[in-house]
Amino acid sequence: MLSSQTNHQNMQVRHNDRRMYFDELAQTCQEFFIPYILQFKKIDASSRILEIGCGDGGNLLPFSQMGCYTLGVDMAEGRIADARRFFKEYQVEGEFIASDVFLLTDLHHSFDIILCHDVIEHIGDKNGFLSMIPDFLAPDGVLFMSFPAWQMPFGGHQQICRSKLMSHLPFVHLLPTSLYRGLLHLCGEKEDCINELMSIKKTRTPIELFEKTVADTPFIIKDRELYFINPHYKTKFGLQPRKLAEWIGKIPYLRNFFTTSCFYLLVRQQ
Repeated sequence: MLSSQTNHQNMQVRHNDRRMYFDELAQTCQEFFIPYILQFKKIDASSRILEIGCGDGGNLLPFSQMGCYTLGVDMAEGRIADARRFFKEYQVEGEFIASDVFLLTDLHHSFDIILCHDVIEHIGDKNGFLSMIPDFLAPDGVLFMSFPAWQMPFGGHQQICRSKLMSHLPFVHLLPTSLYRGLLHLCGEKEDCINELMSIKKTRTPIELFEKTVADTPFIIKDRELYFINPHYKTKFGLQPRKLAEWIGKIPYLRNFFTTSCFYLLVRQQ
């Protein structure tokens, strides 16, 4: 196991070294996301894949290597520039657009699979977001979503903090907003980091809120997997993924405190 100091240093390197983060996402997608999706949807060279909020594009790399058409959309121009550069280095095809996906009017095709990884917890209007996704989805397409339950130890994304104390404090994001903000200032966090963490606190996504939102959209939940140990932690920290105990997963609200990652497979209502 890595020491606390080493973990903190690796986390900071990860946020600065985008290639490292890209490779880690690609590995997690290859090992966990794709096998999960394959239980419900065939993936081959004819498949068309869209990722909303693609960041550096790591999740799309294994799909592209399978011969799929891949399109990544993200509002951060810097992340899109990195995605194009990394795909070129890997000598694989992939299209990337810096935009709000819902402002795009020239997508002349629908997609077999849409990915939204660690995106929904950043969005305020979750109902509006989910309700618009079918515009891009093929009739028999699937939507894969993953996100951390809000009340889990690091559901506030405080691991992005520069302060070793703040980046290692579990559940600190559950403090009242004024106290949380004050503690972040006290630990020397920069204003842009504080604003991002406050935004996540405002748009938080407990399991119950997400499932209630889905019920009010054109989607139904085809499948759900709740993880006690996030599959991505295998790549990041060498921890073996572990699903949440079924009995805990059946207890509303309590389960949020133990769920480090939620996998959902959504399909259109018939």
